[in-house]
Amino acid sequence: MTISICTAQLNFVVGDMPANAQKIITAARQAHAAGAQLLLTPELAICGYAAEDLFLRPAFLAACDDAVKTVARETAGLNGLVIVLGHPQQRSASDTDGHTRCFNAASVLRHGVVEQTYFKRELPNYGVFDERRHFAPGQQACVFEVAGLRVGLLICEDAWLTEPAQAAAQAGAQLLAVINASPFHTGKSAEREQTMRARVQQTGLPLVYAHLVGGQDELVFEGRSFALNADGSVACRGPGFEEKLLFAQVQHTSTAIKIEAEITPLGAPEADLWNALVLAVRDYVGKNGFPSVLLGLSGGIDSALVLAIAVDALGAGKVRTVMMPSPYTADISHIDAREMAQRLNVQHSEIAIAPQFEAFKAALAHDFAARPEDTTEENLQARIRGTLLMALSNKFGAIVLTTGNKSEMATGYCTLYGDMAGGFAVIKDIPKTTVYALANWRNAHDPYATGHSPIPERIITRPPSAELRPDQKDQDSLPPYEVLDAIVTRYMENDEPIASIIAAGFARADVERVTRLIQVNEYKRRQAPLGPRVTPRSFGKDWRYPITNRFRA
Repeated sequence: MTISICTAQLNFVVGDMPANAQKIITAARQAHAAGAQLLLTPELAICGYAAEDLFLRPAFLAACDDAVKTVARETAGLNGLVIVLGHPQQRSASDTDGHTRCFNAASVLRHGVVEQTYFKRELPNYGVFDERRHFAPGQQACVFEVAGLRVGLLICEDAWLTEPAQAAAQAGAQLLAVINASPFHTGKSAEREQTMRARVQQTGLPLVYAHLVGGQDELVFEGRSFALNADGSVACRGPGFEEKLLFAQVQHTSTAIKIEAEITPLGAPEADLWNALVLAVRDYVGKNGFPSVLLGLSGGIDSALVLAIAVDALGAGKVRTVMMPSPYTADISHIDAREMAQRLNVQHSEIAIAPQFEAFKAALAHDFAARPEDTTEENLQARIRGTLLMALSNKFGAIVLTTGNKSEMATGYCTLYGDMAGGFAVIKDIPKTTVYALANWRNAHDPYATGHSPIPERIITRPPSAELRPDQKDQDSLPPYEVLDAIVTRYMENDEPIASIIAAGFARADVERVTRLIQVNEYKRRQAPLGPRVTPRSFGKDWRYPITNRFRA
């Protein structure tokens, strides 16, 4: 016998339960019309992932319950279709701390009735996850039948550990259905499939995996829902970073089950990073209702990359750039910034900051008397630019995209209330070396067939500089970016001890300097705008270090 399973790889908005419910209803109707007998929605589809402390609000949970009832009512007439719906389920009693707790749940809907509800058993509490703060763990397996096929239901972390899958198999499951909201980082798609392959090999059961797509604050979900046959081979894989209803045909007999469907290849690392950043910008701007974005375009590589991402995400008509030259801005920076703005056809203006800079210095001259110029004057220029950008933001409602990268965030090579001023830090989790790789990748890929690359080549090849003093270069203050980024990755992302990094061949002076900068600049990072997490460990939810802290390794 053959049944059709539809995986609804959809993009939801946290807290917009009516719209989320309608999107699920529409998907259910489309799946039913295409002959599907089972529809899988992502984890917590009804409310979006992750709703964080909204789960502590009784009114929020009540609205989720109403939305589940709406989906059940509106799909009651879809005879022959079973729907697995992800949602929070409020507990019947309060915990001793007075907060109403709930389960991370998935209900099986048939003919408009909630047939049974499964509660997630394994609650992740590491990295960006904080589920034990909001949910109680479930205890029981859930197996339901679709056209004679017994399906075992798992939610996200349940499938990353062994016991829940074993419990489903022991309860009689012939196929595992996993609904999921697993945040993206580089390499995560392949890692996810490999982990699920281990579950298949452990249980001997094929598996269908429904995954969320979309951007939510710092998190990005890449989709790529998939299915594995019992031998671990990929039977189905959806596209990354876009909504899609995926249909898989499951042939099952008394002795074997085989899944057949379309398989989309995995993307190259740079393509995945680019698509993740584009999706993050599009969803953050769109879901929060900003009409447009603006950014300071300096003629340097970081702002050039952010501009290209913004145009790909939003279109040229919703992007504005501002060049704010100082007395130290090179002529080629003017030229390159203008050229890039012209290539991408965005609104571009120039506001010289020399008058404001001189006014600030004059106002401070008495207090600064007899003291030489230093980073104070450099930071004044950055803060003048930040003030101008925020004024434009206030006047026109556009959100400011900041352009600092992960290397700068790590070492504090950035100015509070200056280049850090803004609403969304697009590349804050992108090391400088990867900035160059992404710029070169985008220049080599022209999805709009414009006939030219978006980023002028000189922007990529010239030595990076903040241009806040004469003849300034980034490497005057920092080790070479290849060295810096490698140390940051080892120390910050991989938690390698300082001694081990030195033993790996890095100069002691470089290692001690970079790790010291990481430690002392936590106060800056706490005041930086949020931005998309695209590495295994980002500054933000992944990295939780005290600012007031005297420990030194």
